Amino acid sequence: MKAIVLAAGYATRLYPRTLTQPKPLLPIAGRPILDYLLDRLEEVEKIDEAYVVTNAKFAGQFEQWAAARGGRPSPLRVSVVNDGTTGEESKLGAIGDIEFALRAEEVDDDLIVVAGDNLFTDSVRGFAEFGAGKDAPVVAVYDVGSVDEAKKFSVFRLASDGHITDFEEKPKQPSSTRIGIALYYFPKHSLRFIRQYMGEGNRPDPSGRLIEWLFSRVCMYTWAVPGKWFDIGSPETLAEADAAFLKIQEKGIYD
Repeated sequence: MKAIVLAAGYATRLYPRTLTQPKPLLPIAGRPILDYLLDRLEEVEKIDEAYVVTNAKFAGQFEQWAAARGGRPSPLRVSVVNDGTTGEESKLGAIGDIEFALRAEEVDDDLIVVAGDNLFTDSVRGFAEFGAGKDAPVVAVYDVGSVDEAKKFSVFRLASDGHITDFEEKPKQPSSTRIGIALYYFPKHSLRFIRQYMGEGNRPDPSGRLIEWLFSRVCMYTWAVPGKWFDIGSPETLAEADAAFLKIQEKGIYD
């Protein structure tokens, strides 16, 4: 199994901090966001390599980060993939970067895709196990606990057996407070749909567009994220995550 970490965005909402430093390398409780994410991927025993997709502007910083990480024992190989873009006007988009990494690294394996600004307080090992058991694409969901908050994201309707029957992006009246997040499982046989999506000229961003297109073509499922999930998109969520992970460190969960 392989993993693709999407880290090629330019994080304009966090300017000026992200003018000179990529968002996934911003520190949370003294460590880069990406370190925590890789900790979670390492817990998935079947993953043997993670591709961190970045851009030409920040590729050097990610290479330095990967080199430093290489000095510690880890079952997970990490490769930095440069998509060649230099700014908002030329970016490939989340789905474009997934397709780019599949092609550049000739990926032909079961795949987990995750956004590089996601933080999870609990293990996501069960996500890969669930996806492998279903042998079908899976999108992770998280209960934001508020209908008003759910309006900002994507919401799914499910059949009695758990597969997705409907998808709505930023609904005016959400049917649930469980929202889709950028953590996906794709079995090997479904990778062709990612290539097909891009080949048809569909929108390359955001990543939820792929799920909206895909659920009507193949049977897809959802998996509920345990613990707390942080989407680092603003100074406020950055500060909230920093405080939460400082508390986690105090409890001795992370060294």
